Amino acid sequence: MTSRRGTLTVLHLLLVWATMAAVVPTLGVGLLMAGWGGGMGAAATALALGVPLTVLLLATAGLPARTVVPMCDSARGRLGWAVLVFVLGTLGVLAGVAAYGGDVDLGSAGTRIALTGVPYAVAAAFLVPDRRLRLGAMAVLVLAVVYGGFVGPAQAERRHHAAEVARYREHRELLYLGDVPAGMRLSHAVIDSASFSVEYHPADPDVGGYVGLTVRSPLTPSATCARRLVDGMTCTVDARGEMRMISELPGGGRDISLVRRHHGGEVEVSSRILDEAGLRRLLDTLHPLSDQELERMMREKTITQGW
Repeated sequence: MTSRRGTLTVLHLLLVWATMAAVVPTLGVGLLMAGWGGGMGAAATALALGVPLTVLLLATAGLPARTVVPMCDSARGRLGWAVLVFVLGTLGVLAGVAAYGGDVDLGSAGTRIALTGVPYAVAAAFLVPDRRLRLGAMAVLVLAVVYGGFVGPAQAERRHHAAEVARYREHRELLYLGDVPAGMRLSHAVIDSASFSVEYHPADPDVGGYVGLTVRSPLTPSATCARRLVDGMTCTVDARGEMRMISELPGGGRDISLVRRHHGGEVEVSSRILDEAGLRRLLDTLHPLSDQELERMMREKTITQGW
C-alpha cells in the first residue's frame, strides 16, 4: 500500500467511524423517544425511516474511498457496500449493547458514543483489499470478543461481588457468629440495619428443630423480663445481666432463650432441641464474622439482606 493510498484508507475508516458515531446514537435516541411517545408503531415507523437514511449517509461517506475500495467505484456498488457495512457494524453494536447490559464496563458516556462507530469502521476495514489491514481488523474483532465475552464479564462479576460484600459489611457491628453446634449446620442468615439473625438446623434432614441466634443493634430496645414474660414462662436475670427464659412445652420439652449484652448491643440464642449448656457455649464462642465465613455463606447462598 502506497503512502497516498494508505493515508486515504485511514481517512476513509475515520470518516466511517465519525459518521456512524454521530448517526447511530442519534438514531437510537430517536427510536427510544418515538417508542416512548407513540408506542411500538411509532418506533417501527422511525426505524423504517431512519435505517434507509443512515445507509444513504453511509454510502455518501464512501464516495472518497472509490480508489481504495472497489465496491465504492459505482453508485450501485457504494449502496451495496453501505448496506453490508451497516449490517455488520450494527451486529457489533448490538453485541456491545448486550455486553453493556451484562454490566461490562465500556467507559464513560462519551467513550460509549465513540465506540458505536468502531464496529462500522472494522466492517469497512474488512472490505478494503489489503491483507495487513484485514489482519488488523481481525485483531480488533478478536480483542473485542475476548473483552466483551470474557475479561469484561469477569471484571463485572468482581465489582458486583465487592459491592455485595460492602453491603453486608455496612453494619459490621452486627456480624457475629458462634461456633456451629455439634451435629448441626448453618442453614440461613439474614442481615438488616438493626439485626443479624442466624438459624442452625440439624445436619440430618430427618431431625427437626433449630437453634436461633440474633445479634441486635445497640439502638434497639433492650430485652427485659417485663417485656418478654408470658404465661407458662420463667424469666430470670443473673448478676452479670444475662437473661434466661424457659417455657415448658407439651410432652416434656423446653423452649430455652438466653440474652446477653454484647459490645453495647444484645445477643439472643434460643432453641427447643439444644440444652442450656449448649446455648451458653454458642454465646461463649461469639466472634466477628470472618471474610472466609462471609465468602462461604455468599457462595452457598445462606445469607441474604433483609432491607
